[in-house]
Amino acid sequence: MATVSEKLVDLINKQITAEFESAYLYLGMSQYYEEKGFVGLGAWFLKQAKEENEHALKFIAYLNQEEKKVVLADIHAPKEVYKDLREPLVEQLKHEELVTRLIYGLVAQAEKDKDYRSISFLKWYVDEQTEEEEHSRILIEQYDFLKGDVAALLKWDHELGERK
Repeated sequence: MATVSEKLVDLINKQITAEFESAYLYLGMSQYYEEKGFVGLGAWFLKQAKEENEHALKFIAYLNQEEKKVVLADIHAPKEVYKDLREPLVEQLKHEELVTRLIYGLVAQAEKDKDYRSISFLKWYVDEQTEEEEHSRILIEQYDFLKGDVAALLKWDHELGERK
């Protein structure tokens, strides 16, 4: 039975940190929007933060299942001020693209190791990142379309707050 290589364990531990940093980043964005009165966007990013936290916990559970050491590293404080309502949306997309590259690095290492169990585990993350990048792009497109229409922007914000 194949075991997770130390190189992949190291990369997964770095990914755990990245996922927790994502959660913290999105929590900061949530607070930014709340402070600006866009409670729908605040709720959207709060849900994103919770998802990223869950992603980190899934990686932790995987390492525990494989009887590998989990290393929790420091995470950086999120940005508190943005130049406008659009900037966090753009930063979210850039961040999701970074996370996608990190996930692809995990898959590449698992493939190099011929670690088919890890490859199977990581497939969910590959699919999730495709969805995350798509949602990020759509939010930017919608914001750009609506930004000149205050009533439409407020309605959109309300609809984002209804996200399940």
